[in-house]
Amino acid sequence: MNDNNILDLEAVGRLKGLVERARKIVLTCHVSPDGDAMGSTLGLARVLQLMGKHPIVVTPDRPPKSLTFLPGYSDVVPASFKPGVASNLLRSADLVVCLDFNASKRVDKMEDYLLQSPATKAMIDHHLDPEGFCDLTISMPRISSTCALLYLIMEAAGWLDYLDRQAASCIYTGMMTDTGNFSYNSNDPRLYHIVADLVSRGVDKDAIYNMACNTFSESCLRLNGYALAEKMQIMRDHQAALIALSLDELQRFGYVKGDTEGLVNRPLAIPGVAYSCFLREDEPGFVKVSMRSKGSFPVNRVCEDYFNGGGHKNAAGGELYMGLDEAIALFMKTLTSNDKYL
Repeated sequence: MNDNNILDLEAVGRLKGLVERARKIVLTCHVSPDGDAMGSTLGLARVLQLMGKHPIVVTPDRPPKSLTFLPGYSDVVPASFKPGVASNLLRSADLVVCLDFNASKRVDKMEDYLLQSPATKAMIDHHLDPEGFCDLTISMPRISSTCALLYLIMEAAGWLDYLDRQAASCIYTGMMTDTGNFSYNSNDPRLYHIVADLVSRGVDKDAIYNMACNTFSESCLRLNGYALAEKMQIMRDHQAALIALSLDELQRFGYVKGDTEGLVNRPLAIPGVAYSCFLREDEPGFVKVSMRSKGSFPVNRVCEDYFNGGGHKNAAGGELYMGLDEAIALFMKTLTSNDKYL
């Protein structure tokens, strides 16, 4: 299923059969996993465990420390830290379920392990234009998160009896974080029916918000303060904002994965700013791109055209194999072209 808003029940039936027959199941997600990626993988893992399966979650790299509260976090196998273990798990699996990504390159250096695995592969995702590397694809781009889609799949498959408080907490975390605590992409009434059910299963939504979105280390706060005070540029003629952080700057503040989560959204609070870009130099010659917008401005188009990426209309990203100064110059060159979207 692609660009519609109706769950493909035939595909759900096929997924159910694959799960029932599989003996070794690996669940995986995209590199630099966020709340939706980890919520969907760990939520599904918990449900499958209660069904009598023994799934293993393999991630391309270490999940952010901000999500350590998620049940099952400590059992995750990061391929960047344990490449041999990750490779063996994927090679010996009967079924690999790919959650919250639509292209094999999104697992970064784990791509070869994934593509070379002889296992049947199933995709559960909400991003546009899924690639065809999986045997089964369940995609709903109009739904706000993979976790919300996963709930609908579990409901259709008859798996909600296995959705306990731990699994429900994972699902809620992904729904909340992918909508900015239900402040964008969140006008679908189904979301609130799902939330009501999750809360009835014991989810403490207030505690999850505080742990996922309102708990920061001192170094994280100082890094974000520095980024906003010293590094934010506003291009008012183009209704654009840019924050760029070098590897040296990140190291100066003791950056750990997750410390800049949400930073790209902050300039959108400024009246007259329609879209915001955050460039983070993760290593020499590699820059991570994050873009957010409000209204009708399509940052996914910008990321597709210039930054080797894509995503949703108001939330997208990409990556550049170049220095930070080159990346900044490239962004500046896009401004005039982007004016057509304003």
